[in-house]
Order: sequence, then structure tokens, then C-alpha cells
Amino acid sequence: MNIVFMGTPDFAAVSLERLISDGRFNISAVYTQPDKPAGRKKILTPPDVKVLAQKHGLNVHQPNTLKTEDVINELRALKPDVIAVIAYGKILPKAVLDIPKYGCINIHGSLLPKYRGAAPIQRAVIDGEKVTGVTSMLLDEGVDTGDMLFKEETQIMPNETAGELFDRLALMGADLLIKTLEALQTGEIERTPQEHSNASYAAMLSKDEIIIDWNMPAQAVHDKVRGMNPWPVAAALYGGKKIKIYKTLLVDKKGKPGEVLSVKPAVVACGSGAVQLIEVQPESKNKMSGEDFFRGQRMTVGDILK
Repeated sequence: MNIVFMGTPDFAAVSLERLISDGRFNISAVYTQPDKPAGRKKILTPPDVKVLAQKHGLNVHQPNTLKTEDVINELRALKPDVIAVIAYGKILPKAVLDIPKYGCINIHGSLLPKYRGAAPIQRAVIDGEKVTGVTSMLLDEGVDTGDMLFKEETQIMPNETAGELFDRLALMGADLLIKTLEALQTGEIERTPQEHSNASYAAMLSKDEIIIDWNMPAQAVHDKVRGMNPWPVAAALYGGKKIKIYKTLLVDKKGKPGEVLSVKPAVVACGSGAVQLIEVQPESKNKMSGEDFFRGQRMTVGDILK
């Protein structure tokens, strides 16, 4: 089976690695996003998929768009049986969707039709979901609206961060990609249309969302902290400065929202219940425990985080 792979971040690189190591599929080309400036010094940095593809000597393409006639003709010349798309970051036009014999397949990090869009893993954690998974689907012209092929479920652990779940789902997605390609090759596959009325959309996270509302229940605060780790990281305000909060635990205490209930351990009241601050990072400082932060600020019971 001749495959063109399209993907960009580490989530996609895990699937590409699995595809390469399997050895049964010919990867005729890899398409990924152009290199982008990264870090404070804005150093031009290649995507994870490009780094991996070049390591294995694969043919890499980084077009700014898939809509030009040159790019479409280039793809046609590759004669792919399947185009496998995982977190590529671009919408495929109909002219590209029509090229491969078996169509364009996608591995999405949710149980569709829930959490279509750019941040399904993070939003599922923020929303306090208990179960999630990965779905393979045939791409159409919509955003994650195509017919589903296979699903695999997994539990979301009570203290699991979005980053930890991301890593687990990346491995599940890689296995599901191979399963889907095998089924396409043998013809042992069924298409299941999505129930669009049950769909939800997972918008990209924004730094504008990071500030914690301590009026929320403790469970919602805890879920927000988990869902925003490792990016953009939930935060609180104290003394006019932001404190990033990476990890919390639920605590059975109560008080006024944002009130410090204990300094050892570092416990803060929410709208109902409370959370213990496990790992935080004050502005211009390294990560530290909540206790160390409270001690450094000489905080006492009754102080208020905003």
C-alpha cells in the first residue's frame, strides 16, 4: 500500500514512527507544516514530523497551502492509495481528498462526534470527562465531520494532565492507524456516519483563558489545571503577579473562594471544596511546591488568591 503521510506535531510523529517501524507500507512522501520560529529567540524550528521523516530518509514537503495546482499535481504524481492525516493543521481541499484510491483517513484524539476541532484532548480534561479515546475516520470537506471507521476508548484518570493523556492517546492513535490501514487493504471495514446533532467543538486553547475563577467548584478548578498542563497553564493572581499552577489535588475543606485555608500543605478554597497546590511557578522563577511558594511569600491563613 502506497501512503502519503500528513502531520506536524509530536502526536503525529508517534503515528509516523509506528508506520515506519511496521515496515509493510510504502511511505512515498511526508507533508508537514513549514518551519516556524520558536522560543524567546524565535529560532526557526522544524516540526517533529519533519525531524523524524528526515531521520529515516523520507521525502518531505512543506507547502504553505494544498490548494495550488502545482501541489495538487505533485500529490497526484505520487499515486497514493491512502493519504493518512494526523494533526496536520491544514484543511484538505476536495481536489486532494479525491486523489487516493481508499480516500484520506484521519486519526482524531476524541470519541467523535464529541470534541471535533483543534484541542479535543485538553477540552475533554477541562470539561471533567471520565472517558475519551481516538477515532479513525474518512475525511470530507468539513472539520472532523467524515464517516467514522474505528474507535478505541480509554479512561481519563482523576489526576491525569492533558499532557499525560496526550502521550497515551498518541500511542493508541498509532495503533489505530495501523488497524485502519489493514482493514482498508482487506476491505473488512464499515463506514459509520456521525450523528451531527451530538457533535461538540473543541476550540484551540488561549492564554486569555488561564486565570482561575475561584468561585468555581474545586473539581472544576482541578480539571482546568489538569487540562491546561502543559500549555497554556492555569494561573492565579497574588500581589498583582501571575502564579502558574501546574498540579493540584482535591481537598475536603471549605472557605471563601480564593482563601488560603492552610499553608502547610498549601490549600486554597473554591466555590465549593478546596484544592491543594502541588506544583506552581511564580513569575520569573522556577517551578516549586505550593508550600515553598506560600513560605516565600510569607502567606498566612486567610490571605486571598485572585
